[in-house]
Amino acid sequence: MGTLVGHVAPGFGFLIIGLWHLFNHTKLHLQNPKTYISSPWFPTSKFKYLELLLVVLATTSSISMELFIGPDRHQPFDPDGTIPSNHLHNFEHASISLTFFVYAVFAIILDKIDNKSKSSLTQLLASIAFFQQFLLFHLHSSDHMGPEGQYHLLLQVLIFVSFSTTLFGISMQKSFLISFVRSLSIFFQGLWLMIMGFMLWTPSLISKGCFMNLEEGHKVVRCSDHESLHRAVALVNIMFSWFLILVSIFGVSFYLVCTKFFDGNKVSYFTLGNIEEEEEFEKFNDDVENQKGSLVGNQKSFIHVGKKTFSPVDIER
Repeated sequence: MGTLVGHVAPGFGFLIIGLWHLFNHTKLHLQNPKTYISSPWFPTSKFKYLELLLVVLATTSSISMELFIGPDRHQPFDPDGTIPSNHLHNFEHASISLTFFVYAVFAIILDKIDNKSKSSLTQLLASIAFFQQFLLFHLHSSDHMGPEGQYHLLLQVLIFVSFSTTLFGISMQKSFLISFVRSLSIFFQGLWLMIMGFMLWTPSLISKGCFMNLEEGHKVVRCSDHESLHRAVALVNIMFSWFLILVSIFGVSFYLVCTKFFDGNKVSYFTLGNIEEEEEFEKFNDDVENQKGSLVGNQKSFIHVGKKTFSPVDIER
């Protein structure tokens, strides 16, 4: 995973899954706002398990790349059967992929049985996968110092959001907001992984005063002095904050666009001036109705003779 392709490829996968979930959760909520229940995955019209099978395929490819295709000897062990230090991070990345593989396989199996708890169990497996991802990135064997470490620290924030919202979604399946945030965090995870790949392994994009150095069989970014390191880390923080704003704008804008296509209950907008006019019109109608009622009541106490009207007092006289 410690290459440009090793970050961009899985990042693209997370981005697509996050976008797919964002679209389906928004569509489902807009069409059924009162009966909405979140789903851990979504079938396609032509092939039901396409999403889950793509996860299985992607994770299998990732494990193969980490343990068999990437290493020079096409296997991750030393001649004595032990794991060499420069392959520890390969096993960590493969373990993350394996957890998502288990989630996807059991999601298919659970969907084939008739059980009320299958959705909750699937969500639990997804939350375990995100927790595994968070734990292994937090306790990474690689020396994630400097700019690379800051990228991974901010990635852990996004992973934790995905984990916590997935865990909350088990007991709060009717909450659209939790599903929306989870989908957006998965999308942001993928986007941030892709940014990491380009920013850390493209020499022209490396921060001023920093350089690529070959350590333990893979390249890492190091800075020449403390000032360059401080500047590089600050730039990573600024970039993350900018992308956080952009992703927030994208998420809300995406929801508003979907509202025009899938909202079954159209909302009519009006100004406060129209409200005041309607209230005055209703008051006017009430006054007219009251006046009509009073005129009808008064007519009963008068006797009309020709064009002259006599009250009861006049008749007594």
